[in-house]
Amino acid sequence: MNASDSNGQQSNVQEFDAIIVGAGVAGLYMLHRLRGLGLTARVIEAGDGVGGTWYWNRYPGARCDIESLDYSYSFSEELQQEWTWSERYAGQPEILRYVNHVADRFDLRRDIQFETRVTSAIFDGDTATWLVETDAGDRFAATYCIMATGCLSVPQVPQIKGRESFEGPHYYTGWWPHDGVDFTGQRVGLIGTGSSAIQSIPVVAGQADHLYVFQRTPNYSVPAHNGPPDPERVQAVKANYPEFRRRARESRSGFLTAPSPYQEISALDVSEDVRREQYEWRWSIGGFGFTGAFSDLLRNKKANETAAEFVRERIREIVDDPDTAEKLIPRDYAVGTKRLCLDTNYYETYNRDNVTLVDIRSAPIEEITSHGLRTTDAEYEFDTLVFATGFDAMTGALLRIDIRGRNGLGLREVWQDGPKTYLGISVAGFPNLFLITGPGSPSVLSNMMVSIEQHVEWTSDCIEYMEEHRIRTIEATADAQEEWVEHVNEVGDSTLYPQTNSWYMGANIPGKTRVFMPYVGGVGAYREKCDEVAAEGYAGFELESAVSADSSQAS
Repeated sequence: MNASDSNGQQSNVQEFDAIIVGAGVAGLYMLHRLRGLGLTARVIEAGDGVGGTWYWNRYPGARCDIESLDYSYSFSEELQQEWTWSERYAGQPEILRYVNHVADRFDLRRDIQFETRVTSAIFDGDTATWLVETDAGDRFAATYCIMATGCLSVPQVPQIKGRESFEGPHYYTGWWPHDGVDFTGQRVGLIGTGSSAIQSIPVVAGQADHLYVFQRTPNYSVPAHNGPPDPERVQAVKANYPEFRRRARESRSGFLTAPSPYQEISALDVSEDVRREQYEWRWSIGGFGFTGAFSDLLRNKKANETAAEFVRERIREIVDDPDTAEKLIPRDYAVGTKRLCLDTNYYETYNRDNVTLVDIRSAPIEEITSHGLRTTDAEYEFDTLVFATGFDAMTGALLRIDIRGRNGLGLREVWQDGPKTYLGISVAGFPNLFLITGPGSPSVLSNMMVSIEQHVEWTSDCIEYMEEHRIRTIEATADAQEEWVEHVNEVGDSTLYPQTNSWYMGANIPGKTRVFMPYVGGVGAYREKCDEVAAEGYAGFELESAVSADSSQAS
């Protein structure tokens, strides 16, 4: 196909039914589903391999915080049965091997264009197609544009004075060298104590001559108790995968936690002894089930404080030096309202003689120097610098692309005051544009694998409906979008989440509007809503028939 560019010159445009941006877990499954519909699709991927977040995040200790049996595809029974995980919480190398296995097993690579970034996606209202351009000069035209760009795929680069002046090697946990880094014999400075840092600090400390950890905000972390999976549990799950998956899909978080008789009871309605027993039991099990001990830990400050104080006590017990322990203790936000971290010997690491914790809240960083950094009260020298400073979550990857809908309407303009979507899938004014786990969906508050599969399946079912009924375009109505945004905010405001300056709120990005972005109503309830919308002929969407469009053009 030939099309004219803005200067009237002829450019080659490749035509597909769909363009998918991103070859991570979501993009691969989306490609597989569209192939099953007999549609043509091209996946555009910035990396030179598949895997998405598991391709880029190769920092020491990187692993999933959802158990391996849960964090896996469910669409193929053969795949479920043939793959065996080596750990309860799989590490990045094993997850990447798994994703590559899936890409090979279903022959997905032939439809993926690697080492290419999408720079713009512009809707042409006359032809009802998306015109997609890349940094390699490619031009594509497609009926459907599907953003599988990931929720945590744009690392946050901190704007610290002198950042470029450091003369030694520096690394970002979200852009880690693929051949690894050996810190043996080095003095290392690491900025940040979020999830990536909490996973990497024990590993780096085991190699480095000395590790300086620069912490602004301490995080709550619970033990993962990682190790080989329980063979009996693996056998039981594989023997009844359909029921295991059904229960996960209908749950609040997309994964199952150990049941207890107090999950539907307030933490304030039981004795202190019962609370402690539950918290100790959950701590001994490890994992995200800790905040599910009682019904109101994420809705009631007083109830939450009982759990928060338990964690603080554990930190004081683990960390030998009282001053260091107090620095590691969070006090000004509720446990669970920043993403709860899972660790292996994180707090124990601060008992090592070669680890120094620096509190940069009380003594902020003034600047990075050629051989280290200077705070307001001291100067530190090191050989290597690591930035574990998080991500521009949920919207960062989307807003890096110049996405324009009807009449040139820009997504950056529409989302200037925070993201607005219908169901986290569609944006009013952007026909045939689908977001996978976008803002306004459970996404980062859930098992991402369950949420990804649900969005991919809903989207592919919608496209199948459009193809069968000759629907030219589908887009969210402004009213439905506004109602959904209000609902997302209302449900969010009933919890403690919006009271915390977290990346859920965009608070880690200077200048970013603070809006609680994910949907906290639960995976099961959200799925029911999406299914209801589809069953009602895609209620809340405006569908334009190809027949009526043809008639209008003919007249």
